[in-house]
Amino acid sequence: MRRIEVINGAGGRRRWSADDKARILEETLVPGAAVSEVARRHGLLPQQVFGWRREARRKLDAGSAAASAFVPVIVEPPSTAVPRDQPKPRRRKRGAARAGGGIELELGGVVVRIGSDASPKSIAAVIKALKVGV
Repeated sequence: MRRIEVINGAGGRRRWSADDKARILEETLVPGAAVSEVARRHGLLPQQVFGWRREARRKLDAGSAAASAFVPVIVEPPSTAVPRDQPKPRRRKRGAARAGGGIELELGGVVVRIGSDASPKSIAAVIKALKVGV
């Protein structure tokens, strides 16, 4: 007796669209879900799903690392008391812009100034860094 193997469909690797991968990965993030069960339900090996998760995490980390790049800033220490023989300097009104049109933030006695030529990405990175430190 001879053995015959029947192969249906095209052989080789399956191609998963980004939407399909995202949907499958989303299933693994549900509380109580087991990656091996989700993988089995979709005809995958758990290693493949873990690889997709690792790849997605790398992309997410790369995006946040780019957004939190360092930018040049000027940090001034809190001002000390003014000697009595000198007049007290006038403080600018809040929101009053300098001639250069930069951004000035004062938090806990520390002043952070962002120049008018700073890119929106740099400004977002500074604000994100300040949020983390608060």
